[in-house]
Amino acid sequence: MVDKLSAEARRDALAGLSGWGQAEDRDAIEKSFEFKSFSEAWGFMNRVALAAEKLNHHPEWFNVYNRVDILLSTHDCGGLSELDIKLAKRIDAYAAG
Repeated sequence: MVDKLSAEARRDALAGLSGWGQAEDRDAIEKSFEFKSFSEAWGFMNRVALAAEKLNHHPEWFNVYNRVDILLSTHDCGGLSELDIKLAKRIDAYAAG
């Protein structure tokens, strides 16, 4: 069972993530990424997909050409969990690389 982050843990986790914000209509975090081309965005999504499979934790995302919007939430606990933070950190590393 995955536990939902406490208010304090959530604040601390979000302080350590750049550009991630609270989703307006859900207990989730979201971020938009922009790349130079569709191919670059697709390659990023492939790397994220492999990381998500390893964590058995999958993002909700939307892609149009060079933009990828990602929303992270843990359905098992009905909100934000440590799994979301781990995946967000990996996603940021892939986007920076």
